[in-house]
Amino acid sequence: MYVNGHDVFVIVFVTFLCSLVGTPIVEKIARHIKALDYPNKRRLNKVPMPTLGGLAIFFSFMVGYMLYARSSVQMLSILMGSFILIFMGMIDDINPLKTKYQLLCQILAAGIVVFYGNISLDYISILGINITFASPWNYMITIILIVSIINAINLSDGLDGLCSGVSSIYFLTIAIIAFIMNAQQGLDTILALIMLGSTLGFLVYNFPPARIYLGDTGSNFLGFIIAVTTLLGYKTATFTSLIIPLIILATPIIDVLFSIIRRVIKKQNPFNTADKQHIHHQLLKMQFSTRASLLIIYAIDILFAALSIFYALGDTYYVIIIYIGLMIIFLFIVLKTDILFKRHKKNNEKINKKKKVLKN
Repeated sequence: MYVNGHDVFVIVFVTFLCSLVGTPIVEKIARHIKALDYPNKRRLNKVPMPTLGGLAIFFSFMVGYMLYARSSVQMLSILMGSFILIFMGMIDDINPLKTKYQLLCQILAAGIVVFYGNISLDYISILGINITFASPWNYMITIILIVSIINAINLSDGLDGLCSGVSSIYFLTIAIIAFIMNAQQGLDTILALIMLGSTLGFLVYNFPPARIYLGDTGSNFLGFIIAVTTLLGYKTATFTSLIIPLIILATPIIDVLFSIIRRVIKKQNPFNTADKQHIHHQLLKMQFSTRASLLIIYAIDILFAALSIFYALGDTYYVIIIYIGLMIIFLFIVLKTDILFKRHKKNNEKINKKKKVLKN
């Protein structure tokens, strides 16, 4: 399957337009059926916000599939898994489901892709080390990988424009790497282009101040497609090493790891406890505005994405050195925040005292 420059523009533009037109319609539907995200102590929104935004992305995705993607067993398995997650997300956005039911649906969607679509991670290559997975370990590892990525993207959906923006950066990077690596682009390239237009169209309404949220409908779907394109990248030689998708997804992966560690330290369930200690929350605590916090995370993601492109070009030695250096700096800055431990409790108390004095 060959995609030229003209096709790229058309695919992205058509899906962008579909999402741009579809999002306001979904917004009205969400308000009509009361699929709203109400303010609470862990939410950043001050007024009820319509969710179900993922439906607009899914609609655009379906249009892109019908127009530009070839029918195949792999594609059918992806559609089946997507339908399950979209249906589950819609229910959860209207009436929140228990975590165990969400996890069950995620495993079911991943299982369909693995066993029916025959999409599995049979080997990995990282830093020159090649590891092969024999059956049934390859199936188990693939399902765990898909579910992990879904939840990593889902957890990153805590700020206007964050999840959709990070996903857009990912899909753009995949498309660039695919064209660098081979002239015959596979399903991963087509999916990346379709999803790029779909997420960018939604981002117009989701960028702060947002008019509509992705909801679990969108975050689960985006995470699923990101996981699938990662796996397909190995089938089409887009990814020659596991380090490429790891670099692109560095920010959400690190955020999830810190979340798990933080909750374990607090003796909380790491997978069933929501809080306001994520990376974007830390930036807000540092007095950055919502838009500034978002742009900082975008900049970090773009930097990591650029590194992954240079890695794909073959400059592995220097990229690894730069990546390690950036990761150390990034972790050093992050660890200066409250993301793992409450480090600024005394400072906050002083600030509150000063505020009380000024009020009096």
